[in-house]
Order: sequence, then structure tokens, then C-alpha cells
Amino acid sequence: MLCCADMSKGSVFNNRQRREQRLSDWYQAPLGQMLIQEEQQELDNILPDLFGYHLLQLGAAVPSLLSASRILHKVVLDSEKSSDIMSSQLMGIAEQLPIQADSIDAVLLHHSLDVALDPRQVLREAERVLVPEGHLIILGFNPRSLWGVRRYLSFGSQDAPWGDRFLSVHRIKDWLALLGFEITTINYRFFRPPVGRSGLSDKLLFLERWGQQWWPFLGGAYILVAKKKVSTLTPIKPRWRPQRSVVTSLGDAASRSLERHVDG
Repeated sequence: MLCCADMSKGSVFNNRQRREQRLSDWYQAPLGQMLIQEEQQELDNILPDLFGYHLLQLGAAVPSLLSASRILHKVVLDSEKSSDIMSSQLMGIAEQLPIQADSIDAVLLHHSLDVALDPRQVLREAERVLVPEGHLIILGFNPRSLWGVRRYLSFGSQDAPWGDRFLSVHRIKDWLALLGFEITTINYRFFRPPVGRSGLSDKLLFLERWGQQWWPFLGGAYILVAKKKVSTLTPIKPRWRPQRSVVTSLGDAASRSLERHVDG
């Protein structure tokens, strides 16, 4: 018989799975497809410049995001088995990664913080598994955008993504600073309203150019890249002329004083 704590953990885990599944289903809808095209273009510019041996993606809502990476070993972590994953798949949850510390060269959080049980714990786990100078790529929904307005108007909705968290870049930067990360890149995409009709959305494509030029912080989604910095000890250089011992110096001074006294 399960105790209350086990039942509570099970219900929380099931709630997370439902949120992940809703987000995965939403990405199959027209609006989700339009957003993933924008995100994929941004990742195609970022991933080729990241090198190493192991690349980890958290969240399997969109399994083909890693195609532009030159890193050979790509792993997707998901809470349940999926036949759509093209890369190697690892079962687990983002808050408790079944991965050795200091072993991953790059970690991609594809809206993982938006559906996480504890976003700060996800970041702590990402920092733990990253090698020194490893890179963290975060994609999230921007609350300070037309998408954030839509979420506000959909208050109480359980539909993805409007029922998920929209964490601001400012808050994430604060969390990353506490973990010792250095922000290297922040870009915003999808400045159009969150409209699923492709015909209307195509007519509003000019907003993408205007947004990047005039209001670059108001895109519906952001892509943030950070590097794991590790503090190093500053070596102390040896002195080429060691100081004389204090005891010896005092002894010499006393001897010279005694000699002057005798001579006098």
C-alpha cells in the first residue's frame, strides 16, 4: 500500500507528464508549427558553434531540434518512452537527471522551465551535469509580449502553452548568475500575435522585421545561451628574495648594539 507521500509524488509526476503531453500536442497545431520554425532557425545558427562530445536535450516535445549540431552523441531526456525520438533517448525527469556530474558539453532546455515542477532545480541539475565552460541553451515563452497578453487573457486555462509558466528573461538571468553562469546570447523570435491561421499570420510577417529592429525584447519566445564559469584559484608567485627571519634580524641588531656598548 502506498503512503501519502508516495501518492503525492505520483500525482505531481503525472501532472508534469500531462503538461508535457499537452505542450507536445500543441506543437503539432498550426501555431505551434509556426513557432517551431522560428525556434529551429535560431538553433540552426547557435548549435554549429558549440563543440564537445555529448549534447543533452531536456523535453521531447520536438525531437528534431538537434540536427544542426556537430556534436555526435545527442541524447533526449523524456519522462516516458517515445518512438518519435531520432536521437538516443534517456528516461528521467529534469529535476533529477540520471547523469554523472561534469559530463555534458551542452544542455538544451526546450521550454523545460515552462512545464517544470521546480524551474530552479532544473537549472541546478543542468549546472551540475555540465562540464566547465559548457553551454546551456534555454528556450522559453516571453511574458512581456503579445503571447504574454494572450496568456493573461486565458487565466485559469489548462491548455498549452497558456496554462504553463512564462518566466521572464530577467528572472532567469538572476537565477543563472547565482549558479555562476555567464550570459553570451539572448535573442527573441516571433513578434506576430499568437494567431494560428496561417493566412493571417503570413500577412503579418512584416512584424518580424519591425520587431527585431524597433522592439527586440517583445518577441513571443526567447533563446538564451549561457556558459558555465568555474572560479579558479589565483596562484601565489614565489618571492625570489626571501625575507630574513624576524628572529635572526632582531638577534643581529642586539649583537651590534652590544658591540658598540663594549667599544664605548
